[in-house]
Amino acid sequence: MEKTAPGVYIEYKESGARPIRAVGTSRTAFLGVAPQARAKVLQPTAITNHRQFLDAFVGDAKKSTDLSRGVHGFFLNGGGRCVVVNIGQAADLTKGLELLRAIDDVQIVAAPGMTDFDDYEALYAHCAEMGDRIAVLDAPETVDDLARLTRPGSGGGGGGAGGGAGGGTAAADKRGLGPTRDDKGHAAFYYPWLEIKDPLDGSKVMAPPSGHVAGIFARTDATRGVHKAPANEPVRGATGLARAIDNQQQRDLNENGVNVIRYFADRGILVWGARTVAPSSSPYCYVPVRRLVTMIAESIARNTRWIVFEPNDERLWKLIRRDVTAFLTSVWRDGALQGATADQAFYVKCDDETNPQEGIDRGEVVVQVGLAPIKPAEFVIFQISQDAAGRTLES
Repeated sequence: MEKTAPGVYIEYKESGARPIRAVGTSRTAFLGVAPQARAKVLQPTAITNHRQFLDAFVGDAKKSTDLSRGVHGFFLNGGGRCVVVNIGQAADLTKGLELLRAIDDVQIVAAPGMTDFDDYEALYAHCAEMGDRIAVLDAPETVDDLARLTRPGSGGGGGGAGGGAGGGTAAADKRGLGPTRDDKGHAAFYYPWLEIKDPLDGSKVMAPPSGHVAGIFARTDATRGVHKAPANEPVRGATGLARAIDNQQQRDLNENGVNVIRYFADRGILVWGARTVAPSSSPYCYVPVRRLVTMIAESIARNTRWIVFEPNDERLWKLIRRDVTAFLTSVWRDGALQGATADQAFYVKCDDETNPQEGIDRGEVVVQVGLAPIKPAEFVIFQISQDAAGRTLES
C-alpha cells in the first residue's frame, strides 16, 4: 500500500488460517417399506417435514407402515432433515444401504421395524465401513425372555419385525435376539416398542422406537450439543410401551448394551440409556462419545482437504497443527471435552514422527489426534490421512 499523505491506513493481510467448521450430526437416513409401496422405490429422497413425506410416500394410502411411523416420530421429536429410501415390496435393505454410500451428509441410519439379525449386521457393517454414521437399531416387538436381547442372534431367519422373538424350535428359543457386539460402537440398540396414535387413522398401534430416538438425537444436538447423551429425554408421541421394565431388568439390559425406554410416573416415557453395542471396556461404549469422535474426525477430514498436493514438510505440518488445535479448542470451550485446560482435553500431533519419509514418498499426510471426551486420563486416539486418492479415517 502506497502512503502519499498523512493519515490512517488500513492494510488487510491474509492470516493463512483455514477455520475448521463442525459437520452436521443429525441428518437421518430411513429405510423401509412406504405406505405407497411403489412410490420412489430405491430412490433416496430428501425430506424436510412430515407433510413432504406424506406427499411423496403416503398419498391416499390408508394403512401406515413401520417406516411411516418412524419418520413421523422423527419429526415429532425434533428431527429436521432426513433421507428416505423406500425399499419397496422386495424389502431389499442391502440395495438401499448401497445407495446411501453416495450420500455424504448422513450421520444416523435407521430401518424402523427391521429386527432380523441379518438386518442388524447389514446396518452396522454399512455404518462402520462409512465411518461417519451410527445405526439406531430396534429390538424385536415381542420378546419372551429379556436375557435373549443381551445375546447376538444368528443369520438365516429371524423374520422381520419381532421375527424369532417368541416360540419356534428349541434351537431358535436359545438364540439371542440382539446385534453383534463390536469395539467401534457404530450402532445403538433400543427396547421396547412404543404405543402411539397411528399418524394416518389415529388408532392405537405399536411403533418401533428408532424413528423417535433419531428425532431425540437431533433435538439433543440442537439444544445441548452432540456431546450430550440423548437420554433422560421424553419420547414425544408415545402413549405407552410394549413392556414395562423395572430397575433390575434395566440394570441387566444396560450393562449389555440395550438402551431401555421406560415410564416414570412423575415424568412420563423417557429414553433411559445411552450405550452403543460396544462392550464396556471400549472407549466407544457410550453413544455421545461415539458420535462426538465421529463429528470431530469428519470435520477435520473434510476441512483439511486443502492440504492435498501441498509440499509435505514441516511448514505444512505446522499449519495443520494450528488449524486442528484451534478447532479442538472451540470444541473444548463448548464443554464437549473434559479437562481444566486444553492440554488436558486433547493433543494434536503432526510431525516427522507421524509422517516418516516412506509415508511422504507415498503422498500421505497423517495427523494424530487424542481426545478426552470422558475424563482427562482416558484418551480416544485416531488418525486422519489425506492423500490424492481421498481420506482414510482410522478411529
